[in-house]
Amino acid sequence: MQNLEGANWLGLWTLYVREVRRFLKVYTQTLLAPMVTTLLFLAIFALALGRAVESIHGVPFLQFLAPGLIMMAMAQNAFANTSSSIVISKVQGNIVDTLMPPLTAHELTFAIAMGGATRGVLVGMTTALAMLPFVPVHLHNVAAVLYYAVMASLMLSLLGVAGGIWSEKFDHIAAVTNFLVTPLSFLSGTFYSVDRLPPAGQAIAHLNPFFYMIDGFRYGFIGHADAPPLLGVVVLAGVNFGLWLLCYWMFKSGYKLKA
Repeated sequence: MQNLEGANWLGLWTLYVREVRRFLKVYTQTLLAPMVTTLLFLAIFALALGRAVESIHGVPFLQFLAPGLIMMAMAQNAFANTSSSIVISKVQGNIVDTLMPPLTAHELTFAIAMGGATRGVLVGMTTALAMLPFVPVHLHNVAAVLYYAVMASLMLSLLGVAGGIWSEKFDHIAAVTNFLVTPLSFLSGTFYSVDRLPPAGQAIAHLNPFFYMIDGFRYGFIGHADAPPLLGVVVLAGVNFGLWLLCYWMFKSGYKLKA
C-alpha cells in the first residue's frame, strides 16, 4: 500500500473528475429528475396527510418530512451513480480502462466513491433549494447537516461500488436496488417517526443504518432525533469503514473484475 507521498494524485483526481463529469453531462437525468420526483413525494404527502397529521414532535408535518425526502434522494442517487458506472463498464467490457492505470485499490475506491458522494450531495442541495418556496427550512445544527449529508452519501456510494462489482448484469444491480436500498430507505423513518412504531418495530428500525442517517440529518434541521445523534455519528463512521474495507478487498483481489 502506497503512503500519502507516493499516492497517484493525478490519476486519482482524473478518475474522480471522470465520475463527476459522467453524471453532470446528463444533469437533467441525474440532478433535475430526482429533484422533481422528491417534490412530487412532498406534494402527495402534503395533500394526503397534511391535514390529518399537522405536526410530529411539535414540528409542522412538512418540515418534519422534508429532510427525510432530501436524504432519500441523496442516498438513492449516490448508490445509482457508482453502481451504474461499474456495471456499465463491466457489461461493455471497458472496466479494464479503469483497472489498468497505476492506481491502488484504495485510490480506486476513493475516486469512484467520492464521485458518487458528490452526486448525492448535489442532489440534496438542488432538492433543498427547490423545496424552499414550499417548506420553510430552519437549520438547527449545520455541522450535523453537513456530516450526515456527506457520510450518508458516501455510505450509499460505497454500497454502490460493492454492488456494482458483485453484479454481473443489470438485473443483479436492479435486485440490490429493489430488495435492499429502496426497502431500507422507506422503512427507516423517512415519512414518519419511529417512536410511533410498536416496541418490536422500533427495535428493528434501530438495526437499520439507514435510520441513523435520516434521523441524524433531520436532527440537523428540526433539533429532534429519535436516537442519540452521536450514536448515529458512530454508526455511519463504522458502516463506512466496513464498506470501505469490502470495496478495497474487491478491487485488490479482482473479485468478479478479472477473467
